[in-house]
Amino acid sequence: MRKQIEMKEFWDERYADEAFAYGTEPNVFFAAEIKKSAPGKLLLPAEGEGRNAVFAAMLGWEVEAVDQSISGKSKALNLAKQKGVSLDYKIADLNDYFPESRRYDLVALIFAHFPSQLRPQLHQKLANALKPGGLLILEGFSKEHLRYNALNPRAGGPREESLLYSAEELVSDFKELKIEMLSTEVVILNEGLFHCGESSVLRMIARMPMD
Repeated sequence: MRKQIEMKEFWDERYADEAFAYGTEPNVFFAAEIKKSAPGKLLLPAEGEGRNAVFAAMLGWEVEAVDQSISGKSKALNLAKQKGVSLDYKIADLNDYFPESRRYDLVALIFAHFPSQLRPQLHQKLANALKPGGLLILEGFSKEHLRYNALNPRAGGPREESLLYSAEELVSDFKELKIEMLSTEVVILNEGLFHCGESSVLRMIARMPMD
């Protein structure tokens, strides 16, 4: 519980600044992939300041965002107002959040990193939130990212290997999904103040099989 409180305080402090920590533009991978699907119901856990949620809403998606940060929600709703869209933004610790099963056409996890002892269960319930045929989009830092972060702290990301992703972990966590793409890539991030520079990321597209 103490660790959860510390993380909430960390994110509230990070998002309290007037500048957007990760910018107002959507993640490049997320933006490219969501454009390939017809709008429907989208769940965005750990959405922070709302850059991806607002982009999706502008494309016509019905967006539900979840995060533990009150300051993140405030900035997300202000950004949505500026862009003329609306969001359903819930304040919750993801450990205590249980989305309705088989409700969403798309779930997107963009740089959502969780403690290793909690991650499989969190991923399981998020996968279960997908409708049959629903899609999961994921981008996160790979375990190889530690050396990029060491060379350039502004590259961002967790500094504990257990919080970073491996392909094997994702295959195990989302075993009920059909993986359509899974790759480790070195990219140049240019996302606000804290994702800047060469980085190692894992990208995954997976789908809930039809009944």
